[in-house]
Amino acid sequence: MKVRKSTTRSGRSMSISSSEPSIYDQEYYTYHLELLAAFSAQIQQLPPFNAEFPNEEDQEFLVALAQLQQQPQGVSFLEQGQILMCRIVGTYPHLMPLLYRDLLWFFGGDCLHYMPDDEIAVFQQLDEQREDAKQQQIPFSYKEARAKSMGMH
Repeated sequence: MKVRKSTTRSGRSMSISSSEPSIYDQEYYTYHLELLAAFSAQIQQLPPFNAEFPNEEDQEFLVALAQLQQQPQGVSFLEQGQILMCRIVGTYPHLMPLLYRDLLWFFGGDCLHYMPDDEIAVFQQLDEQREDAKQQQIPFSYKEARAKSMGMH
């Protein structure tokens, strides 16, 4: 059962989750979980989350973020991720510079409204490269491909 389907520019269907995730999908998923954990660790050092007595809404947000990191990949995982990413934009805009753009792409849906078209094109191209490697069963590192496409290599 495929969970998140998108279509590449070439019209090919792809997903980030299935009942038997490939090594390509697992690396992609793990990479984004690492970004989510890093983001969570960073924001806990900043207001309003580092207050001696944070308010209930802020505490609930951190709990939801922690639960998301523990939740198995699936439809509700993506939905909860979208809700939390959009909540950052609306409730904690000062944290946007710390939010990895990759997470907006990864969770998709309404999160894509906060990404310019050229940025979306880069992430779509990365997904196409990953899917091509998966189809051809050739080695592929999402991290390396991302760094290369963003001029970091």
